[in-house]
Amino acid sequence: MDSSWIFTSWHTGLMAIISTIGIYIVLIVFTRISGLRSFSKMSSFDFAITIAIGSVLGSTILFRPPSLVHATVAMGALFGIQMLVAHFRGKSTVMRKLVDNKPLLLMKNTTIIEKNLERAKVTHSDLRAKLREANVTQMTQVQAVVMESTGDIAVLHHDDPDHDLDDVLLKGVQGWDA
Repeated sequence: MDSSWIFTSWHTGLMAIISTIGIYIVLIVFTRISGLRSFSKMSSFDFAITIAIGSVLGSTILFRPPSLVHATVAMGALFGIQMLVAHFRGKSTVMRKLVDNKPLLLMKNTTIIEKNLERAKVTHSDLRAKLREANVTQMTQVQAVVMESTGDIAVLHHDDPDHDLDDVLLKGVQGWDA
């Protein structure tokens, strides 16, 4: 039986600790340079970059290749790309359309929009779970449910049924016609 699956040498363990400390410092430096947006979920692109950074971190800590220097370069490239895309998203509608998903209306008041639910691959069970998470106790409280561009589901509700939803909150949401 191969015990290397369970045990390791002191040298290998020490190198894992050194790599972990090194890549942690690199992560802090790059996060400070690029800002808090580094790990946001503002778009699906941001989420993908966060996953890629996590993969580089994990690989560096657990495996000999990549080296700490190689991982630093890779992380620098990922942070750099993210900063460039974020910059151009703010300046170019073409870039915004390429990178960003549009939010999608799943429910308007008490009406579930079936075609949008299907398009978003959200089940009725998923929707009910999100309503419960938002502390909705009556369907009449719901004013809108939106699948955000990040994949999160936002529930906009109010206890006063006469309270109108401000249209500015749903500007750009597919399926919302004010």
